[in-house]
Amino acid sequence: MEIEELKQQVQQLEQDLTSPEVLNSQQKLIEMTKKYNQLKEQLERLEKIKEIEKKIIEAEKILKEEKDPELLKLAEIELQELKNKKSQLESEISQSEKSPQNAIIEIRAGVGGEEAALFAADLFRMYSRYAERQNWSLEILSANRTDLGGFKEIIFKISGPKAYETLCLESGVHRVQRIPETEKSGRIHTSTASVAVLPEASEVDIKINPQDLKIDTFRASSKGGQNVQKVETAVRITHLPTGLVVSCQEERSQARNKEKALKILRAKLLAQEKEKQISEIIEKRRAQIGKAKRVEKIRTYNFPQNRVTDHRINKSWFNISEIMDGKIDEILEAFKE
Repeated sequence: MEIEELKQQVQQLEQDLTSPEVLNSQQKLIEMTKKYNQLKEQLERLEKIKEIEKKIIEAEKILKEEKDPELLKLAEIELQELKNKKSQLESEISQSEKSPQNAIIEIRAGVGGEEAALFAADLFRMYSRYAERQNWSLEILSANRTDLGGFKEIIFKISGPKAYETLCLESGVHRVQRIPETEKSGRIHTSTASVAVLPEASEVDIKINPQDLKIDTFRASSKGGQNVQKVETAVRITHLPTGLVVSCQEERSQARNKEKALKILRAKLLAQEKEKQISEIIEKRRAQIGKAKRVEKIRTYNFPQNRVTDHRINKSWFNISEIMDGKIDEILEAFKE
C-alpha cells in the first residue's frame, strides 16, 4: 500500500473514531481502534523506510565523490547500518501482515486439586487485568468452574494489536507455592496450572470440512441459570481426522456455543499444524516445541516470599500482588530480551 493512500485511511479513521455512532458502540470502537493502531504503525514504518532511503542515496553519493579514506570508511559503515535498518523495518512490515493478532488462551488446573483450580482462576484474572491495561478485549469461549470459584479449565480469546505475539511465550506449566485458604494447619502447598497460548485461526487459515465433524448437543452443567439445565444449548464437536474434541456451554444459544467451539477447534488445529512444521524444520531445537506442549515449568509464584521467578531466564521479581493484578510488563520484556 502506498504511503499517501495509507495516510488517507489513517486520517479517515481518526475522524470516524470521534463520531457518536462509533463512540456509542463498544464493539465498533474496539474494532476501529484496533484497525487504526495497525495502520498507524504500518504508516510509521513506511515513513521511516522513506527517510532511510534518502540517507542511503546520500551515503552512496559520498562513496562515489569522496577521496578521504577516513570519510569513505565512515560512509561505508553508515551505509551498511542504514541498509540493515531498512531490511529490519521491511521484515517487521512483512511479519505484521502475516502474524496473527489475537490469542486464544487455555488454562487448566494441574496438580493440587481445588487449590490448583483456584490458581487457574488467579492466572485468568492476571491475564484479564493485563488485557484491560492494554485496551484489549476478552471473550470467554469455554469454562469449567468449581464450587469454590476456581476453574478446572477456562479457554478465552484476547483480541488486540500483537496480543498473540506478546503472550505466546506464556505457554507452559505455572507453579504456585502458598498456604491455601482451606489449609487449617498453615502448611504451604505447591500446585500447578498449565497455560497454552494459541493463535486465533480464521476460516482462511484452517478450512474445516463439515463432513469431518461430529457435533453433539447436551444440557449445560455449569452455573448459568435454570434455563441452561432444561435446554440442550451446550455443544461438543469432535474433529474425526485428528480426534480433537472441543466443547462450549457458555452461551444460552446453541448457535453461539457452536461458533465459539469452532473458534477453539480452528486454533488447536492451527497450533497442531504449526508444531508439525516446526518439528520437521528444526528437529534439534526441541525447546521451541516444548513451549506448546505444557511439559516445562516456566514460572513459580511464591506467595510467602512475595516472589515470582521465571525459570527460563533465572530472574525473580518481588511484587507478587502487583503481578497477580496484571502488571506483568517487566516479566514479558525481560524474557523477550
